[in-house]
Amino acid sequence: MAYLFTSESVSEGHPDKVADQISDAVLDQFLALDPDSHVACETLVTTGQVVVAGEVRSNSYVDIQNVVRNTINKIGYTKSEYMFDGNSCGIFTALHEQSQDINQGVSRGDKLAQGAGDQGMMFGYATDETDNYMPLTLDLAHTLVFTLARIRKEGRLMTYLRPDAKSQVTMEYSDAGEPMRIDTIVISTQHDPDVTQEQIREDIINILLPRVATRDSRYSALLNARDYRLLVNPTGNFVIGGPHGDTGLTGRKIIVDTYGGRGAHGGGAFSGKDPSKVDRSAAYAARYIAKNLVAAGVAHEVLVQLSYAIGVAEPVSVYVNTFGTSRVRMSDNEIAGRVSKLFDLRPGAIEQTLHLRQPVYEETASYGHMGRTPQVVEKTFLDGNGNTFTREVELFTWEKLDRVEQIKSEFGI
Repeated sequence: MAYLFTSESVSEGHPDKVADQISDAVLDQFLALDPDSHVACETLVTTGQVVVAGEVRSNSYVDIQNVVRNTINKIGYTKSEYMFDGNSCGIFTALHEQSQDINQGVSRGDKLAQGAGDQGMMFGYATDETDNYMPLTLDLAHTLVFTLARIRKEGRLMTYLRPDAKSQVTMEYSDAGEPMRIDTIVISTQHDPDVTQEQIREDIINILLPRVATRDSRYSALLNARDYRLLVNPTGNFVIGGPHGDTGLTGRKIIVDTYGGRGAHGGGAFSGKDPSKVDRSAAYAARYIAKNLVAAGVAHEVLVQLSYAIGVAEPVSVYVNTFGTSRVRMSDNEIAGRVSKLFDLRPGAIEQTLHLRQPVYEETASYGHMGRTPQVVEKTFLDGNGNTFTREVELFTWEKLDRVEQIKSEFGI
């Protein structure tokens, strides 16, 4: 029997995502100056105020105020009428040193022997229903708000747009789990007060959706069918938004950050955490494993769970679920055994394999941590004296398909 499934996304201007981006920008600045920094940075944003709190162990000095203001301005909160802008907001910093009790379980002379920064379970997921091995509902939801933000920043069309926005995509799936048609699209976007809901809807139909349709042939077929409901700013008005409309906190969009409700989630947020925290690094490793397994043809759909104990290097458990879509003559438990053999899942090894001690995290903090394109970029940072310097870094290494041939060989594909 056919069924409906829904995923949502939010823009970089959503208050929770503002908080995530600040936390990861602070983390990146510490890592750029001292790659061995241990950081757990949480941010709260509200009307005219930012609170940055957490624990840090680092040999570097970071101008937190400068990082926060630059991040907010880059997102687009640059006008006092938004009641939250990078140039005038108040910033309260409450960062203190990381607990020695935690540090003694994590830091070791041999970096490969370092213990996990916390206990918990982390999940990775992949499906072959899209080219980037992500659920189609989430991929389309991300693309809608990402494209809307690009239109806003270009400043030529839809000039009334403000930074806060959300999208939601409901898809109809067949009995076999194949996406068939879009059932409903919801787009809520913050706007200037002198524009009507009807005008925004017209522009969504005539500007946003055609641009999104050009990004992917599947998007084009689904969107051009026009047999779906389109709900635009359903309350009728969305002038008050961002941190003035709703307080934002780091780590409150963990489903947007991962798989849009597909697969599973261990509950741990990512942003503001250095890679010694397995909430982040092991979730990336689990995605890396799941994506390479699907790309290699082991299954059409894969969920990987890793679990850890604080201070212990080896994972407590490795679990694989192929949801009955396995293409090899092995049980899921046997596949998990092969995964344990192929991948070194100690936190220190994950850091080295995926190059996670680089300042690569601000880019993850909006439009999803998974399903992104690996790329090498140059980023600019400030040293302790306020001078700028650049670093070449590799983003989204966990999205690389560099273990496919090895997996094929191991599984006899």
